[in-house]
Amino acid sequence: MTPADAVRASFAEQAPTLERLGSPFMGRLMRLLAERLAPGTPISDKVLAWKGDPRAAADNVSLRLAGGLHALVISNTEPELASAYPPNDVSDDVLWSAIDSAFRRHSDTLSPWLDRPPQTNEVRRAAALIPALHLLARETGKPLAVWEVGCSAGLALRMDRFHLSAGSTSYGPGESAVRLRPDWTGAPPAPSRIEIVDRQGVDLSPLDPADPEHRLRLLSYLWPDQPDRRALTKAAISVALETPARIQKADALDWLARTLPTRREGVATLLFHTVAWQYLPPKARARGEAMIAAEGARATPDSPLARLSLEGDGEPQAALTLQVWPGGRCRHLGRADFHGRTVEWGSSKS
Repeated sequence: MTPADAVRASFAEQAPTLERLGSPFMGRLMRLLAERLAPGTPISDKVLAWKGDPRAAADNVSLRLAGGLHALVISNTEPELASAYPPNDVSDDVLWSAIDSAFRRHSDTLSPWLDRPPQTNEVRRAAALIPALHLLARETGKPLAVWEVGCSAGLALRMDRFHLSAGSTSYGPGESAVRLRPDWTGAPPAPSRIEIVDRQGVDLSPLDPADPEHRLRLLSYLWPDQPDRRALTKAAISVALETPARIQKADALDWLARTLPTRREGVATLLFHTVAWQYLPPKARARGEAMIAAEGARATPDSPLARLSLEGDGEPQAALTLQVWPGGRCRHLGRADFHGRTVEWGSSKS
């Protein structure tokens, strides 16, 4: 298979996944790219000659390119493309003509988007995390330090400032600009008093919600026919601007090695990650697991350590687990859609 064939196959393979995640437009866009992308422009030439693995599970070229195109729309840089994007409804020929024109006119703008992996700070995933945060606060009776691996812009580090409706149970401030209403099944834990005394995160390429260029990147990786996600992310950005957090640009394992020993007495430390740990190479994951377990062995009732994980495990939905030290007990709390649209609290399938 040539590099161009591999690229086209990766676009075609991505299409049904994006449709299952609620974006018919993105499925259509992927199929158009698979069928019509041809040499002759700087962007198409760069994509079709991709030297790495273009698939979604690797370099994810499809979402890199889609993010760059959407940025042209959001920033009002390319009116012809904007007129062919949702909420407008045009033919495939009209849409492809606009895309091809964008390739030709904006290669300098689009090219950097191909050089960096997508960063989707999916706010709705917090719907699965928030009840676990309350569960931990109630069980430890302590203020919390919340630390996130692979935090992107760190929007989830402010999850206690979001309002969640979990069936008949509500969490968080009622006046919050971020309102999460997933399809919920199961009996969630009772709300508890939350006091967060430290918010930290790490990412290889962190985004700053206060930076206009970074905000554009956050919004561009959302899908054009899902305005609700865009509105929710904008609301989460507004909350982030009001709630400080420390985010470092670093390798996750180097950061863990430096940060885990700084846990404070009298504080329960919650280390969490959502659809991030699974992308670490196997050796890195093993090293990280060992580091966390070693720090867990040093935890005391006065300074407990918890690890909250929302990650893929081969099932259609991500597994939500909570492990707490001392003791290291691991509980399967449930499952959630990868975009946080549904939460099955108490589901033990694993």
